[in-house]
Amino acid sequence: MFFLTRQNQKIAIENKGGSFLKRARFVMALLSMIVFLNGSWETWANTPVNMEDPETVIRKIVKANAEMDLKTLEMHMAADEDTVGYTIGGRKYIGWKDVKKSFEEEFTMLSGLTIDILNLKVWQEGEVAWFAMEIDYNRQVQTADGPVKKTWPLRDTGVLNRRDGKWMLVNWHESMREPIKPLAVEREASSTQAVSKANLVEVNLAGVWEIQEEDKAYQATLDVKGNGSYNWQEGRFQTEKVEDRYWSGTWHQKGNDREGGFEVLLSEDGKTAEGIWWYTRVGGYSENIPPRQEGGTYKIKRLSP
Repeated sequence: MFFLTRQNQKIAIENKGGSFLKRARFVMALLSMIVFLNGSWETWANTPVNMEDPETVIRKIVKANAEMDLKTLEMHMAADEDTVGYTIGGRKYIGWKDVKKSFEEEFTMLSGLTIDILNLKVWQEGEVAWFAMEIDYNRQVQTADGPVKKTWPLRDTGVLNRRDGKWMLVNWHESMREPIKPLAVEREASSTQAVSKANLVEVNLAGVWEIQEEDKAYQATLDVKGNGSYNWQEGRFQTEKVEDRYWSGTWHQKGNDREGGFEVLLSEDGKTAEGIWWYTRVGGYSENIPPRQEGGTYKIKRLSP
């Protein structure tokens, strides 16, 4: 009986010992693998796994734009020097520096901004994705009369490229879903110019004027003839014609190397004017710009006589 008991104990001990040896061997093998990998182990452990899809990145870009978060925008937009993007008003951006400067200028002029995504469709093929999107771009611009709210109905298309596991916006095109509705300057101007020359009153344009576009407001200091500078992109107005309430001329912006024309109608008291502006040249690009189409609207108000 005693023998059997000892024998059983011996077998139990041997079984326990075998299990212990197996576990020990497994632990040693695991430790050996860690030691072998050593340098690459830390790299693997600290490498972020990007689970974001292209649509998530697009929505992040829109959200960062609305929050005026330039740092996040920079993280998701390609910094290639030859990246090309287009937006409303015939504006063209080449490279991230050009885009960043535009964002900085835009954000300094706004007192509020929200963006509503109305429709977004994304396609993907391997490392490339492309999208079509419709948004309402709700801006609030500070003017002499207080904040002015405007909504741009926009449509966007673009291309993303996955680089090192990260989706980057490499190209985009933005335009209005609905054309900017210029005021009926030509029709009213034609009736205005039909007035006999004897009834025309010379208009004194001297003073400080506030110019409101769809996306900005700035001030111009003009002389009697309507010529002078304005505090946006080292700009300058040159008046070509003022007949009764009809006022037309050209504008030049040295700061971003652009120029164009404008036509507005003055109010009866000469204190305000409304009309349209357009591009004739953007940088070195002047050919094939549709006359009077690439531009926007002007609302002008005299701030001081």
